[in-house]
Amino acid sequence: MLEHSMPPQGEARRALVPSLLDPAILSRAVPAAIRKLNPLTLVRNPVIFTTEVVSALVTALAVQAAVQGGAWGFPAGIAAWLWLTVLFATFAEAVAEGRGRARAESLRRARTETAAKLLLRGDDRTLWQPRAATELRVGDLVLVEAGDLVPSDGEVIEGIASVNEAAVTGESAPVIRESGGDRSAVTGGTLVVSDWLVVRITAAPGSTFLDRMISLVEGASRQKTPNEIALDILLAGMTIIFLIAVVTLVGLASWNGQPPSVTVLAALLITLIPTTIGGLLSAIGIAGMDRLVRFNVMATSGRAVEAAGDVDVLLLDKTGTITFGNRACAGFHAAPGVTEYALAQAAVFASLADETPEGRSILAFARERHALVAPALPEAAQVVPFTAQTRISGLDLDGTRYRKGAVDSLVKAEGTTLPPELAQAVDRIARQGATPLAVAKDGVLLGAIELKDIVKPGIRERFASLRQMGIRTIMVTGDNRLTAAAIAAEAGVDDFLAEATPEDKLRTIRAAQAEGRLVAMCGDGTNDAPALAQADVGMAMQTGTQAAREAGNMVDLDSDPTKLIEVVEIGKQLLITRGALTTFSIANDVAKYFAILPAIFVASYPELQALNVMHLASPESAIMSAVIFNALIIVALVPLALRGVGYAPMGAAALLRRNLLVYGLGGLVAPFIGIKLIDLILTLIGAV
Repeated sequence: MLEHSMPPQGEARRALVPSLLDPAILSRAVPAAIRKLNPLTLVRNPVIFTTEVVSALVTALAVQAAVQGGAWGFPAGIAAWLWLTVLFATFAEAVAEGRGRARAESLRRARTETAAKLLLRGDDRTLWQPRAATELRVGDLVLVEAGDLVPSDGEVIEGIASVNEAAVTGESAPVIRESGGDRSAVTGGTLVVSDWLVVRITAAPGSTFLDRMISLVEGASRQKTPNEIALDILLAGMTIIFLIAVVTLVGLASWNGQPPSVTVLAALLITLIPTTIGGLLSAIGIAGMDRLVRFNVMATSGRAVEAAGDVDVLLLDKTGTITFGNRACAGFHAAPGVTEYALAQAAVFASLADETPEGRSILAFARERHALVAPALPEAAQVVPFTAQTRISGLDLDGTRYRKGAVDSLVKAEGTTLPPELAQAVDRIARQGATPLAVAKDGVLLGAIELKDIVKPGIRERFASLRQMGIRTIMVTGDNRLTAAAIAAEAGVDDFLAEATPEDKLRTIRAAQAEGRLVAMCGDGTNDAPALAQADVGMAMQTGTQAAREAGNMVDLDSDPTKLIEVVEIGKQLLITRGALTTFSIANDVAKYFAILPAIFVASYPELQALNVMHLASPESAIMSAVIFNALIIVALVPLALRGVGYAPMGAAALLRRNLLVYGLGGLVAPFIGIKLIDLILTLIGAV
């Protein structure tokens, strides 16, 4: 029944990915492009702002000529196409933003204004009152039962349930959410399909994960990246240089007594400044964020997307990232002279307060294997919680100390030694890729618990792809070295860091950054949060804790750590697209020299007719053709800017050769062909 009530897997995600030529997007983009003609908006784009100012100037000259009864057709035509150049540039940005807004509208439908079940006493699920989701505050406890929508972002503090997150991730398969461990975060707007949860609200109204996603995909929170700012400065500098060059031409032509008109100089300026990349620059950045969204990755900054393109070191947490993270008890290995029953009994007491999936699996295994039913946690028991520093947990009851934890940590803490037979069992468990936990009672080692974890399928091949990109993968885990080595070999990572504390992860990242490397970190647990915050690219898993999602600058809605391959490709594609179109735009200018300069000066310097290699019909036709081509090429390149230049793993030298050959040579040749065709059309229809 559940399968029939949900959309097929992936269908919801495809519905959230609008087509490039979606009529609804295009119809909204036109008025949005017109609104962007506001000079206060365009001033952020120096090239297009200059084009708008020049367009207004030529328009004024055309109106003046018409009022005075002079020849106004040519300046009016130039003015019209200059305005279209500005409009096409704003249209490219509007289309890119429109695709984000289409996704945002789908996300808005996932937001809920449902009534939440606010618990009046956190320890009693029967005492609750209805409360609007918008009235919930951070720290409130709410009950969410089967069929209820999660009212807001939060952490599960009690219960376990299946949750359908299709509204956020686009995937119909429900996921498990439970208290403890790294699957405790829930997102507002998702649906509980079985059992119940008690959730502590962690987000204020208007600042939930879904609200931030909506703001990001709309482009409302997008800031220019350092590369964009640097390119803006370059384009502004080129605009100033060309402006000075055009002004100097006035004196050169005046010396011969035939100065060009302001309209002609305006056309020359606009065709020479890099209007193509100036008009597409913003659209390229927005489209990069949009491509991430289509891969179900949310980036909180464009800087992170660009940094992903240059990442060369990747740190991955093992549990829940490389492996599924649902380790389960698979056996008890008693020490010499200890019965397995006695070991199981001590393991049960050591796990009574352990609410993690591993702790529950120990109780379940003891019940199935030895019919040991775990009692309720006695009120007199003193719980020893697990910490990343001690890596030990347990409880004290009636003067007896029960402990379980990492073997080396427990041996050191109890001041004892590991019997040879038990040491062999521990080594055997670790070599098989499982995790051994030692169990002690009153300082005496009773044996080891075997916890098995499963490496995610296909991950080895994905890491091989990362290696081809020149990215070094490092697995970080709190497990002992033998266990880490076995998992690392099975997963195919380049290196591993065993028995890692949060401080060790931070130290590793900082060491790599000190060597000038860009580091990416994938993680899902609270103990991963410092490393996620320190890394240049911190990608948190959607299934992870709220702390991890807040610390990272990306969230993978599919919780697939190897998704970083797509993220890296998108980052590289963003940089390549920007560079390719910049190359194309600058190369365009060369052809325009041959079109406009002879047209301007051929009367004063007949020798320049030799530069009219395109044999354009007349000076007016040459100038008009160049201006029209300058406008239309922006529209022609919009799909490429939004889709991105295709990426294939290759070295920097090979990439540079490809860009120069395809976009440099293409930018040189295309205007010759385009301007000549436009000239033929204008001549045919007698427009000039």
